[in-house]
Parts: sequence; structure tokens; C-alpha cells
Amino acid sequence: MGDQQASATTDSVFVDALGAGGHYRTRNREVVAGTAGQPLVELSVVPPLFISRTLAAQRKVAPLPPGEREAALLGAAEIFANGVIAGLDFEGYVEMTSRISGLPIAVTRAAARGVADAVAHAFSAVRPARPVGAVPDWRDQRSSRGGAVWARRGEVFAVHASGNGPGVHGLWPQALALGYRVAVRPSRREPLTSHRLVHAAREAGFRTEDAAYLPCDHAGADELIRSADVALVYGGQDVVDKYAADPSVLVNGPGRAKIVITAERDWREHLDLIVESVAGLGGMACVNATAVLYEGDPAPLARALAERLATIQPLPADDERAILPVQPVDKARALADHLAVRAAGSTPLLGADQVVASLGSGYAALRPAVHLTTPDADNLNVELPFPCVWVSSWSRAAGVGPLRRSLVVAAITDDQTLIDDLLAEPTVSNVYRDRPTLHAAPEVPHDGFLADFLMRNKGFAGN
Repeated sequence: MGDQQASATTDSVFVDALGAGGHYRTRNREVVAGTAGQPLVELSVVPPLFISRTLAAQRKVAPLPPGEREAALLGAAEIFANGVIAGLDFEGYVEMTSRISGLPIAVTRAAARGVADAVAHAFSAVRPARPVGAVPDWRDQRSSRGGAVWARRGEVFAVHASGNGPGVHGLWPQALALGYRVAVRPSRREPLTSHRLVHAAREAGFRTEDAAYLPCDHAGADELIRSADVALVYGGQDVVDKYAADPSVLVNGPGRAKIVITAERDWREHLDLIVESVAGLGGMACVNATAVLYEGDPAPLARALAERLATIQPLPADDERAILPVQPVDKARALADHLAVRAAGSTPLLGADQVVASLGSGYAALRPAVHLTTPDADNLNVELPFPCVWVSSWSRAAGVGPLRRSLVVAAITDDQTLIDDLLAEPTVSNVYRDRPTLHAAPEVPHDGFLADFLMRNKGFAGN
């Protein structure tokens, strides 16, 4: 079974680090528990010295040729989706990931399939980011006349991953497509997807130096960022603030996605879109809607939304019908208490007192929350890891003000000027017209194209 073996007495597994020298099982291990509190994974935790040596080894090797990288990515996608990797087949991996993260199993499976698809298309996914006037290789005949070559900003790319679910790992394989060597620090809340993906990449033809899996503590994470040329970091506002002045770090922070509906549109015709934006993906993703703003009386919309969300049945995460995330009861209650504090001054339709739905065995589902608030309230940007939405009025006089600092704004409107204003607003990353905030496609950048950050244009002329 390689580095990941089931215990004879429990269903826990060992998950080793994957460094430049291969598997590495450390003495320092961390037990990762499921949402019901049972130990499921023993995770090897590597020290900063191991991290710096791994990245130094990665920097010493040249990238594989483009054709080999493309073939290896296609192979990795197939192995990830259909292979038995380190003792787990795909369904076994999905089940274990759901039990650890609390993400419903059907959502976990769909997200994992999405990762495989993203890996298979990683090579083509980077092409829309390349400027039409740039070539990927100076040997291209066009470059001899003088022009731009699309070049990497460095050689080693570090990823400090989040634990929202498997989907975040569909992005960083694009760096492998571009010739980077990649080192991933997994989240303890979801350590298996990146482990499976790095394994698959190595089985498909990437070298041990091309992709590394490095579980570590905070000191190790800091060393990972220091040792890399460029890095992608996921986290909250504290992480955004920490790296705000570092041009070598790209931060994927809070999403704070929003929906705005103008008066000429009947919100009733778009209630399915709103519900999907709030509760899809378990309500745990950065693209889930945090706020809905309506040009009119928001109360009927909020009541209708609350009625729909209240019908979602709390179920264990391993139930194929489950929609809501689950957490240990103490963590679920802490989230509800936090919501109660942040909701001060708003009107609860589904309030903090009903969020925790005990499922027995020490864990609980997190029911949706809906509050009426005002467009100038800070809670419009309060984002929690379950379906939680703030509903408010909006006016054209307010413009994009209440919509700022949003990864996505879904605009249900006929007002083309509003679309222009949203696209011109620097703090709004994506604008979807008549689409849910969860909309995703390879040609649609998530927070800009990753290649925008990883690559630069260099002038070149010569024979």
C-alpha cells in the first residue's frame, strides 16, 4: 500500500510527506479526526529544514519539455479519477475526505471529479491568459522579428492550500503545465486531495522534484513561502493583511460574493439561482453568496429565501442526499455563537439559535441562516463556512459601494451601466450576469488567471 496504510484495528491511515527524495514518514505526526471525532489520518509533519532542502532540490532541476508535461497531466487526471493510489480507490478517497472535511459526500465527489477534469485540461486552461502578442518559446519563428516571450517569474511555486474542499486543488496543476516545480502544504481540514494528486502526478511521469507534498506547522509554512520564488496562499483577512505588501505571494482570501437584483427584474423568477448561490457546494466555498441586495423592499425576498433554505434536511455527510456541511458539535456551536454576535442589529429569519442540528455521535449539521440587514452594515461581508446570507435593500444612488470587496457579483439586471460600473470596480474580481455566483468554466478566471501571476512578458529579438 505504499506510504498510506490502513491500521489493522481502525480505519485510520498514514499519510506521509512526499519530498524530492520520495516518501518521508516523520516521527512528528498529527492525528486528523473526522467530524464525529474519530481519528482517521496520521499525518507526517515535516520540519522547516526538510522544506528548505526539498525546494532547493526542486530548483536544481530544469522543467520537463512541454509535450511531456502535457502527457503527464493527462495521465495524472486518469490516475487520480480511476486509480488505486496508496491504498485508496477513488470512492474510498471521497468517503474519507467527506468524513474529515464535513463536506457532503455527493458534493465532495463532484468536486473531486472537477479536480480530475481541471488537471486533464490544465495545459489548455493556461492558454487564454497568454497575450496574443507573446510566444511561449523564443524559438518560435515570430520571436525572431522581435516581440514578447511569455516567461516564468520563477522556478518553484508554493501552495498553502485551504480546507474548503477538493476543488481548490484544481488550480495549482496549471503551474505544472507552465513548467514550475510545485510544493503543496495541505490543510489539516482536507489533507487527502493534494496527497492523491501529487501521487498521481508522479505515477504519470512527473519527477519527485516536480511535485512535493509537505504537511507542516506554521513555522514550516513560513519557510515554504520564504524558500519559494512565488506562492499561492489561501486564508482569511489576517492572511490577506500579512502578505498584502509581498508581490511574490498571491492571496486567495475571503470571497464575500454577492447578488444584486435591480427593480425591473422579478426576483421570484430567479429564486432558484439565489438558493443555488447560497447553499450549493455546502455553502462552504468562497464563491457562495454572502449577501443579496435588492432594489426594492427586501423583506419578501428574504422570507421566500428563508422558506426555501429551511426545507433543507440536516443529514449525515455520508448520506447521498446531504446538502449541508457537518462539524463536531462544539465547533458548530462556536460558529453559531459567532454568528449571533455578528448578527447584532439585523433581523433574523433563520437565526443563530437554529443553526446547530445535532445528528448524534458528537457531530451536527449546520442549518442555513438568513438575516435582513441594511446596505451599509458590516455584516454584508460576514462569511461563514455554511449557508449564511444577509439580505438588504439597494439603490442606484448607492451604486457599487455596498458591492465592493467581492470575489463575485452576480448581477440580475437589464442595466448595462451597472455592469460597466461593476467591471470597472477594482475590488470586484468577477461579474456574472444572470448566472449563479458558483458559475465556473476553464475560460473564466477565478480571481484573475493564475498565469497572470505566474508569468511575465519579456522582450526578445534576434535570429
